[in-house]
Amino acid sequence: MVAANLDLSHLGRYRVLEELGRGAMGVVHKAEDPSLGRVVAIKAVLLSGEAAESLDYQARFYQEAKAAGGLNHPGIITIYDTGREGNWAYIAMELLEGVELRALMANDRLPLPLALDIAAQVASALQFAHESGVVHRDIKPGNIMVLRGNQAKIMDFGIARMRVSEVQTQVGLVLGSPKYMSPEQVSGRRVDHRSDIFSLGVVLFEMVAGMAPFSGKDMGELMFTVVNTQPPRPSQLNPAVPDFLDLIVAKALHKDVDARYQSAGELAADLAACLATLGETAEKPAEIGEKTVPLGADATAPMHSGTGTAGRTHPLADRAGTPPGNPPPVPLLFSRRFNSAKALARLAQPSAHDVQILTRNPRATSRMSYLLRSPFHRIAGLMIGLAICGALAITLF
Repeated sequence: MVAANLDLSHLGRYRVLEELGRGAMGVVHKAEDPSLGRVVAIKAVLLSGEAAESLDYQARFYQEAKAAGGLNHPGIITIYDTGREGNWAYIAMELLEGVELRALMANDRLPLPLALDIAAQVASALQFAHESGVVHRDIKPGNIMVLRGNQAKIMDFGIARMRVSEVQTQVGLVLGSPKYMSPEQVSGRRVDHRSDIFSLGVVLFEMVAGMAPFSGKDMGELMFTVVNTQPPRPSQLNPAVPDFLDLIVAKALHKDVDARYQSAGELAADLAACLATLGETAEKPAEIGEKTVPLGADATAPMHSGTGTAGRTHPLADRAGTPPGNPPPVPLLFSRRFNSAKALARLAQPSAHDVQILTRNPRATSRMSYLLRSPFHRIAGLMIGLAICGALAITLF
């Protein structure tokens, strides 16, 4: 535990102004960099205990700085500096003024436009990180900050894996937040960028459905459901969710990594297309205000508490006979040769002819009566009939 009477006035060259958050092994301060006159957030962890354990945690802590520090993207928190003060290792980073996504989701589901916008921004930022060789491995609402103007930023790269890393993760070692982990991560198998895509799919599901897709009475049951059970469609929990968002979520949450989205950029593109089809009838979400939320009440990975929707179960979670498995593949919607934006727009605003096709009952309607209901077919039938009558007239007379 972090000492309750801890009173730091300086961390390296930084003058500590106030404490923003505290956890089991670390603390986050608001501080000033006198050399630049810049206010920053400093995340510090206490390096104590067994020497080997301390060195391992120190290595992971500094790996966060290396992972996020090499990424210059508006959707990723900016790292300024690292250092050590006595037994404290610290990272100086951008001070974010906004609200954690976890706080926004604490009471209810988010408006669809806001949820899609946030998910698309996070997916774009993940694409940049993945292209730079960094896999986050702990995407969850507590690691996403929403700033004024609804700008989303990814935080806390504490257990990120880099393409070239001094810290090697052991096979079978589970790191992260189980409720948002991919099946391969829960199983302790080696993960890649597609694990982040699954985690973002879980966050998206929770934003639009109001509860997590996977739940359990204890950690073991939760991990079993992540690996083996199929969640309901978000629209079963929120009727406002359109069919094409159901398809996007199903693809992001596919158990098979090869059937999942293969890049976060593809997910971001489909989310943007889906957002465009909602139209102007959707209520515009209010922008996030100026309230400052402590950057990481989650100062370090072990401090994450998983609050918010933890413990709630959706009404379909306990239904009998739900077979484990995967959602059906949806290759057409996500084919590279398929224009998803045009297709989704047509689904959102079908023509009169489309409505006839979609609403007809083939059991109660004959093929001929269906054809006669189509204006095109009625005109064509009339012309054919006139031609036949003309031919008969010429033959008989």
